[in-house]
Amino acid sequence: MNGVTPGGAVRTGPLALLDRLLRLVDLVSYGLIGLAMASMAILVSLQVFYRYVLNSSIDFADEGSRFFFVAAIFLALPHGIRAGVHVGIDLIVRALPDAVQAALFRLVCALSAGLMLVVIWTAWIATLDKWGELMPTLPISAGFYYVPVLITGVHGFLHLVLLAFTGPDILNEEPAA
Repeated sequence: MNGVTPGGAVRTGPLALLDRLLRLVDLVSYGLIGLAMASMAILVSLQVFYRYVLNSSIDFADEGSRFFFVAAIFLALPHGIRAGVHVGIDLIVRALPDAVQAALFRLVCALSAGLMLVVIWTAWIATLDKWGELMPTLPISAGFYYVPVLITGVHGFLHLVLLAFTGPDILNEEPAA
């Protein structure tokens, strides 16, 4: 056994600490996703009201709603990693013995964690590159568009590391609520 309970939780050691940390991060992330989606919906609704009822406009509505949309999408990506729901082609893998499937799962998660480090590094460079620029309608840095990518990179990396060490048994868990 790899230290994973039938419900998907890691029982002991440093992986248990990482699992608990990620469950907390997931809860915070769910809240931020909800906040971003609500902010986007409210901003777009207000823009429609201002435009068609008050014959005016909110200058930053397009930029703000785009940011909230991008943030919600990127912040949600690591939750798909944890649940194992991202698109994959596993027709041949499913025909292999369970032990080989588990080993391939761990290998792919480890390689994906390495690729996530590339995402983090690239997002860091892009954030620094754009930090000196201001958004056209808001007096804040254009680098803020890349902050959700950075958060997603770190969050996704940690999930992939956990999956690489624990194997596919952790995917059987119920999502954090």
